[in-house]
Amino acid sequence: MSWWILPTTADIGLRAFCEDAAGALSEAACGLQEIQMSPKGADSAASLPRTSDQWTVELADDDLERGLVRWLEEVLYRGSAEGQWLCEAEVSVADGKVVARVEWVDSEMVEREVEVKAITMHELALVEVIEGQVIPGVDSDIPSFEGPGWMAQVVFDI
Repeated sequence: MSWWILPTTADIGLRAFCEDAAGALSEAACGLQEIQMSPKGADSAASLPRTSDQWTVELADDDLERGLVRWLEEVLYRGSAEGQWLCEAEVSVADGKVVARVEWVDSEMVEREVEVKAITMHELALVEVIEGQVIPGVDSDIPSFEGPGWMAQVVFDI
């Protein structure tokens, strides 16, 4: 696991670390899905038949931070409105787009215990962490991270 639940007062968030920006986007999406599922839902999602697909999200002005929000909004939308529960994503970022090769299952078959209503801009971050730079941990919940790599942080409205 490369993501951790970010403590907040009313909502729920996550912080993810990865070696590159695309990986941080993928980890954030996996975290979003796992936060929503019950333990039973996680077990069922692992055993359901999967569909392979490609999802694409346009970046506005090559803004990766806003692209993180758009990507997570797409994952949330597809899970709740299109019946496509994201299970795996191999993400790439190029030519002003987030392109993900995904595997999804039928959302109706995945039990959830938390409803994420929206992706917020509160405490949003998608930043490159240069070699030797340390991102401090948060309480005892999230470890410190030393670059090189990327950190994604996002808070969800529940």
